[in-house]
Amino acid sequence: MVAPPDNDVLWARTLHFSRGGTPALTGVSVGVREREILAVGGPRGSGKTTLLQCLSGQLVPQQGEVWFNSTPVHTMGPLVRERLRRDKFGWIDPQPRLVPELTAWENTALPLMLHGAGNRAARKVALEWLDRLDIGACARKRPYALTHAERQRVAIARALVAGPTVLFADEPTAPLHRADRAHVLRTLTTAARSHGITVVLATHDADVAALADRTVSLLDGRRVHTVPLPADAEPEGAACSLSV
Repeated sequence: MVAPPDNDVLWARTLHFSRGGTPALTGVSVGVREREILAVGGPRGSGKTTLLQCLSGQLVPQQGEVWFNSTPVHTMGPLVRERLRRDKFGWIDPQPRLVPELTAWENTALPLMLHGAGNRAARKVALEWLDRLDIGACARKRPYALTHAERQRVAIARALVAGPTVLFADEPTAPLHRADRAHVLRTLTTAARSHGITVVLATHDADVAALADRTVSLLDGRRVHTVPLPADAEPEGAACSLSV
């Protein structure tokens, strides 16, 4: 094994993973710097979700290495990886998965309570995050009484409330209307920057990727670079994608 660069909070080398015999990742390598917002771009089915799941310890790559703060994640046992995800990582799904019996603030406070925080302290921090995400007025509502965009903001608050080192966001705004999508992404990125949280964001939307510090692109499970072709070779604006 080769130790990762010192300035990378996450580092993966030559990841391979197949689902049902179909390759999802084929030799993907990537590094994520501390406090960076990294967008993982590419069309649906390109391997973005699989990459985030390998980086976050949800999946163990069939080949390759994943390191978090110079600690090898790919050699950890299931319980150690589960503890790592609970203590250091946050996760946002494309669809908000809230506990229907709990109010918005209770859903948000859930990670703090699982870490042993008292009800009053957890409620105070949860309400602060809901206010930051412009949804404080809905704190006492249950998920069924919230709009889809409001539920997604609650899910984002829940992912941020415990102060994760890394937040993984898998197409977090894909189901939303454009206006809601822009607002949710602005609040997410602003909150992450103000609290020094590293973000790995999977998206197929170029407008979403533009909010990141850097973008890596996947195509059919491989990293690609988009290289403009000479003007006399292709019409203006054309480009080719090269696998690396």
